[in-house]
Amino acid sequence: MSLQDDLSAVRRNLDELTRKVERLEQQAARQKPSTTAAGPDPSRMVTVPDTPYDSSLWTDSDDEGLGARDRRAP
Repeated sequence: MSLQDDLSAVRRNLDELTRKVERLEQQAARQKPSTTAAGPDPSRMVTVPDTPYDSSLWTDSDDEGLGARDRRAP
């Protein structure tokens, strides 16, 4: 294939991708109410506190990927 053939193939594929994305956007707009554009549903959101976790939660845990604290790697 020549460079021109390659560029033509890329252009065709890009045009097809653009058409499919536009079609998906249209389908999504028909299925979802217009309020989803404002963001997620507040009733389904979970608030995560900024306070640190209690360090006692981690007393029995091993360091992931590093093995147990009292053993050595082979």
